[in-house]
Amino acid sequence: QVQLVESGGGLVQPGGSLRLSCAASGSIVSINGMAWYRQAPGKQREWVASVSSGGTTGYTDSVKGRFTISRDNAKNTVYLQMDSLKSEDTAMYYCNVWGRRRDSRWNFGDFDSWGQGTQVTVSS
Repeated sequence: QVQLVESGGGLVQPGGSLRLSCAASGSIVSINGMAWYRQAPGKQREWVASVSSGGTTGYTDSVKGRFTISRDNAKNTVYLQMDSLKSEDTAMYYCNVWGRRRDSRWNFGDFDSWGQGTQVTVSS
């Protein structure tokens, strides 16, 4: 099993900043990719940003130039630095991590895990 623990959400004024963290733990052999999604009330979950094992990043258009995704491979942790926050960024943010896990001494498998979500509210 691979577990994800998110932190860093909260209430911030428009134009402010927040930094989200997501730490993965468990029988992890390797992590292929890490991503952030968000879901606002009444809307579908949408992809926000992702980073590959090689460090390649991608962002949805609405956050480009404002959000920065990064990862610390030694800590199995992914971060989302959010600057110049807008009211439309208000949502529950979820991290998603996928890769290879170790089930036993000789058995391995894939994992695709999600965090529990952390609320980000941008309001004056």
